[in-house]
Amino acid sequence: MTGLFDGVLNHGPLGPLTDDTAWIRAMLDTEAALARALADTGVITRERAETIAATCVAAHYDPAALGRAAAGGGNPVIPLVGQLTADVREVDPEAARHVHQGATSQDVMDTAAMLLVRRAGHALRAELAALTQELRALADRHRTTPVPGRTLLQQALPTTFGAVVASWTSGLTGAAERLGEVLDHRLATQLGGAVGTLASLHPHGPAVAAAFAARLDLPEPLLPWHTERGRVTEIAGALGRVSGAAGNAAQDVVLLAQTEVGEVSEEGGSGVGGSSTMPHKRNPVAAVSALAAARQTPGLVATLFAAQIQEHQRAAGAWQAEWLPLTDLLRRTGSAVSWLRVSVERLRVHPDRMAANLDLTGGSALSERLTADLTPELGRLAAHQRVGAACRAAVDEDRDPVEVLAEHLHDLRTRDRIRSLLDPVDYLGAAPVFTDRVTGRTGRTASTDQEEVGTDER
Repeated sequence: MTGLFDGVLNHGPLGPLTDDTAWIRAMLDTEAALARALADTGVITRERAETIAATCVAAHYDPAALGRAAAGGGNPVIPLVGQLTADVREVDPEAARHVHQGATSQDVMDTAAMLLVRRAGHALRAELAALTQELRALADRHRTTPVPGRTLLQQALPTTFGAVVASWTSGLTGAAERLGEVLDHRLATQLGGAVGTLASLHPHGPAVAAAFAARLDLPEPLLPWHTERGRVTEIAGALGRVSGAAGNAAQDVVLLAQTEVGEVSEEGGSGVGGSSTMPHKRNPVAAVSALAAARQTPGLVATLFAAQIQEHQRAAGAWQAEWLPLTDLLRRTGSAVSWLRVSVERLRVHPDRMAANLDLTGGSALSERLTADLTPELGRLAAHQRVGAACRAAVDEDRDPVEVLAEHLHDLRTRDRIRSLLDPVDYLGAAPVFTDRVTGRTGRTASTDQEEVGTDER
């Protein structure tokens, strides 16, 4: 069933991998792996283990019914194990005696959570890989396209749109790498029994735990981690970082698409980006949706971090507090990345508008360059003061900054020299080089770079 807000906040491939059925499947996969691990270590027969495993079919379970029944014991594993035991009993009463043997409810929920994170995490990694590939191509196309750099929401020195996109890409790449480290090395099974000693399986407990991990192809922890929740916070931190990187790029797209800025736009076709009241609107809805999802993740991360403080060998409430925030964090992070990918696919770049915006300051945004040019003669402070006074006069008198600077510096620089120094195309610094570090492209030529400037393209 699709919820009212899922179209916006549960977008992309992670939705089906984190829904109620996915959780039930993960719990049943855990029970099946436990039964087979018991057989692997000689605790039960292979035939009985396979009978249990064959009965672990998610389609046989009603999530709503399990949810209602969970209220009695405080978690959904208890009614799930009850139904599983009854189903196995119909096939083999002796095998039914070994369902869930040696485990506690938290073992199943924690291990199921790790399976859910791994499955959803792999899908998220694939989305990130596709997104960063598209962004690298976009950055490469605009490695020399001048755009106003902005600090404190004001125009500063020029940069390139390629460098802007390269920054998004670098943030997402780093976040993807950290997510990969967590998925590959920090997930683990959970099997400790009532208080983390596996006493009911003695002397087979450690062997069963090892076989259990092998069956699920998850790392075996050094010891049970019922109230040591470091790996959960590592997952939360990695997902929060991904979501933040996606939100950062989405925020830039939203700002650059403002009517007064107009340097990019999303073009999604008829009916996409419209307003319920204003026919003229073409909102960057994909970036807005990515931002909406990303803005929810810090609170979810904070909840999971707060829940790591737990009591003794099993927690009273803190562990249970993790389930929904972890699920929602996966969904919101997946939505942010998927929506950002849609935004990038729809994105149209407007270099002519970027150039026009650079002209808004009449060149005064490049006063730093003029100061640097005068420094060998005047010293940095004196040069800064003279150029600053001229820029303030230009604003106060509402005049062309080049003309005012030429008057204030007539004894030092010609009007043409000043105009040349204030040309943003010639003051991009290492922006193209930094872009190339992210894109990995080589063999660019001056003619190729020139073709990019002034084009209007996706």
